[in-house]
Parts: sequence; C-alpha cells; structure tokens
Amino acid sequence: MNNLNDPPNWNILPNRRDPGDDGSRWNYALLVPMLGLAAFRWIWTRECQKEIEKEKQEYYRKESTLQKDLEGKYRDIITENRRAVAHLEVELEKERNRTLSYREALVSQSRKLVEERKLLEQEQEKLEQEKQVLMHSGAEGTLYQRCLAKEEEWQQRANILLKEFEEGLKERQDIYCSLIVPRSQRLEIEKNLLVKAATNPVAMALDVESGLKDIFKHDNYCGNVLNRARSQNGKLMWLYLRYWELAVELQKFKRVEKAMLGKR
Repeated sequence: MNNLNDPPNWNILPNRRDPGDDGSRWNYALLVPMLGLAAFRWIWTRECQKEIEKEKQEYYRKESTLQKDLEGKYRDIITENRRAVAHLEVELEKERNRTLSYREALVSQSRKLVEERKLLEQEQEKLEQEKQVLMHSGAEGTLYQRCLAKEEEWQQRANILLKEFEEGLKERQDIYCSLIVPRSQRLEIEKNLLVKAATNPVAMALDVESGLKDIFKHDNYCGNVLNRARSQNGKLMWLYLRYWELAVELQKFKRVEKAMLGKR
C-alpha cells in the first residue's frame, strides 16, 4: 500500500539524498536570481551614472553660458557707464568754462562801471564847485538857480523812472532765482523793461536799454536758497542802478549848463 505520508520522491527532505545528488541544483536555483539581481543593479547603476554625468555636463554648459552672458552684460554696463561718465565730465567742463567766462565778463563789467562811477563822481564834484561859484555871482547866480530848479524837476522824474526800473529788475531777478516760477514770466518782464527803455526819452538819454541787455545776459547771481529779500539777489543790476543815478545827477548839471549858455 502506498504511504501517502511518505510518497517516493514526493517530498523534498533536506537530509535525503539520491545517489549522485549533492543538492547543487538547489544552490543554482538560488544563485541565478541573485546573479540576475546583481546584473540588473550593475546595469541600473551604470545607466544612472550616465544620466548623472549627462546632467552634470548640461548643468556646466548652462552655467558656462550664463556666466558668459553675465560677463558680457557686465562689460556692456561698465562700458556704458564709462561712456556716460566721460560725457558728463565733458559737459561739466563746458559748464565750468561757461560759468568762468560769465564770471570774468561780470568782473570786467563791474570794474568798468566802478571806473565810470568814479569819473562821474569827479565830474559831479567839479560841477558842484562851479555851482557854488555861480550861486554867488549876481545875475548869473539867479539864472543858474532858475535853470537848476527846472532841471531838478527833470531829475525827480528821472529818479522815479529809475525806481520803476529797480522794482522791475528786482522782480525779474527774484523770478530768475526761483525754482517754481515759470521762465515765461521772467521773459515777459524783460520784454516790458526793454520796451520802456527804448521808448522813454529819459531812459534813452541814459542808454538804459544797453545796460538792461547786459544785465539780462550776465547777472545770474542769487542769494541764499531760503532768502526772501529781493535786494539780496543780483549784483550787476545794482551797479547799473547806481551808475544811472550818478548819470542822472551829471545830466542835470549838463542840462543846466546848456540852458544857461542858450540864454546868454
């Protein structure tokens, strides 16, 4: 009878050996999967290394390209900045030379006006001496007094006119020094002053128009930024105003002299 609990060659017993069978087939059965796994792992590792190397090369390539682009942009920016700095230096030098020329012209004009003022003061003093002599010379003294009184009225009108020019120049210079008042207002004031100087007989006699043009061209002096006193703005304009006042005084005596000579 067959023993179902011990069929021949049905069960695999660890200690049972057939003749000539040492169990190597079971070792091979375990070795093949292990070798397959090792081969798979080796192939997978190799492929991974290839991918890693490929990604590294791609990264280095992109990094190199990006670095070159950044270096190129940096050089372009440096070149542009240097060009801009060079241009600004040229413009600054031009402005410096222009300012220097304006300053030299202002100093030269100021010296000229100071010299002319000294000459006018000398002539005024001389005429004052002649005036004192005439005032004590009888009939001629009386004539001189009449002519002088008449010309003093002319002098008053001239001084009123100069006061108007002074106010206009102060307003013009105040706008010139302002950071918010539009330039058009200053140009309108300059135009009105030039028209008055070209049409008023007293201003024409004093050659005010020429002085105004000189002031508009060269007087760029402004007081402190926080300054609100108009009298602190401008330099050349004040020299001209003083010059015109002395010229009025001189013209008065010349007109007196001319009137007396015409009545003799």
